[in-house]
Amino acid sequence: MDAELREISEAMTRPRPHECVACYVYRMLEFGCDGHRWVSRYRELSAPRATALERRLAGKGGYCDCELFMNVFFASPRFFKTNDDGDVVEQPMPGCRGVWGGSSKACDLWVGRDEYRWAYPY
Repeated sequence: MDAELREISEAMTRPRPHECVACYVYRMLEFGCDGHRWVSRYRELSAPRATALERRLAGKGGYCDCELFMNVFFASPRFFKTNDDGDVVEQPMPGCRGVWGGSSKACDLWVGRDEYRWAYPY
């Protein structure tokens, strides 16, 4: 039974093929935030050469997995519906747009802080 649970847990928390770090962490936050737990797992399994990933994200204000979506990655207005204030309207999460294997970048669903300010200049 324990082995089966571990196997299921492993399968549920494994990055999907070509899934970007932002989509993966966003999906994993359903299981909670505990530091850079999900970023680290992504790096270990999908981008092992990105040894400074956690440090790079922290340098942009993402000191834990959930802070990534407050300070680092923002929903792109090209793919997410927003209200007049620029807040994302409740909707199904689009599928990850994909990245090359080994990449530690976000896909086109997400924009960085500077791009977000340009898209929502209020």
